[in-house]
Amino acid sequence: MSETIYDLAQDLREAQAMANALVPYVHEDALYGKVGGGGLFSASVMPSLTIGALLMRVRRLRALDDQLSEPERGTLSAVEAQIENVRREWTLHFSEKLVKEANSRLRAIEQYFKECEDDPRLCAGAYLPEALRRTIVQEIAAALARYELPVTDLHRSMHQVDGKLRRYTEPSAFIWAAALQPAYPNPPFWWLYAKPLQPADKRA
Repeated sequence: MSETIYDLAQDLREAQAMANALVPYVHEDALYGKVGGGGLFSASVMPSLTIGALLMRVRRLRALDDQLSEPERGTLSAVEAQIENVRREWTLHFSEKLVKEANSRLRAIEQYFKECEDDPRLCAGAYLPEALRRTIVQEIAAALARYELPVTDLHRSMHQVDGKLRRYTEPSAFIWAAALQPAYPNPPFWWLYAKPLQPADKRA
C-alpha cells in the first residue's frame, strides 16, 4: 500500500495475512518473507512480511480503531494475540529478527544519503520510501523497549540517521494520507512532517 493513499480495511487485511505467516517466517533466515497462499490476496499482491512492517500496521490500526467495525476490532485483537504468541514461543528469534530489520533499514537510509550527495535531484524525488523505513525503525525501537530488550545501540544509530535526514529536509505539511495523521503525531514522527530540500536550496 502507498501510505499517501490509505485504506484502513486493506491495512487490516495485510496485518492479518502477515500475522498468519509469522510462523515459519520468524525462525527463517530471510529478512523479507512472503505473505499469502493464493487467491485474491496472494503473495503477488501483498507486501513483503517483516515484523516491523506488521507492527507498524497494528499500531496505526489501534490508533484508528474508532473507525473499525466490531468484527474488524475482533480481527485486530486476534492479530495482536498471534504476534504475542509467536513472540513468547520464539523470543530469541523474534528479537533478533527485529534488530536485524532495524539495522537493515537504517543502512538503506544511509545509502539514500550517498545518493543525495551524488544526485540532489534524485534525492528530492526519492524521499517517501526513506520516510517509511524510518517509521518502521521507530516501531521496532518502541517494540524492543516494550519487551525490555536493549535499544541503546539502535537509538544511537537512529540519532545519527536523523541528523542527516534533517540536513536534507525542511519542515512541511504531513506527507502521508491525511487519514493517517492522527496515528503519527509530531513529535515523535517529525520526518513525516518534512520534505526534501530542492537542489538549489541544499544546505551547506
